[in-house]
Amino acid sequence: MERITITIDDDLLASVDALVNAKGYTSRSEAIRDLLRAAARAEHVTDTDTPCVATLTYVYNHAQRDLPQRLADAQHDHHDLSVATTHVHFGHEDCLEVAILRGPAAAISAHANELTA
Repeated sequence: MERITITIDDDLLASVDALVNAKGYTSRSEAIRDLLRAAARAEHVTDTDTPCVATLTYVYNHAQRDLPQRLADAQHDHHDLSVATTHVHFGHEDCLEVAILRGPAAAISAHANELTA
């Protein structure tokens, strides 16, 4: 393992120390390594062809004009990404849906944006 030196301001260091305490890291180095790994993974997901599995959870009012039909149409338009959808009634008008999706990261992101727009 290589040793590096970084310079950060006091406020950022306080944030790192708070993260160390909150998450139970044994050192600042461990916390920073975890943050860097997460950033590297996030960068990897921006590759449009990266295979992805995701859940998209949303609550909507089924009484809102045309909304249930627009959601169903969007799901059918992207049936190739859909693994399963669970629909739960929260009350007379409110519904919760959880869509389990699988496919290229960019396609899933576009579909999620379309469903929640």
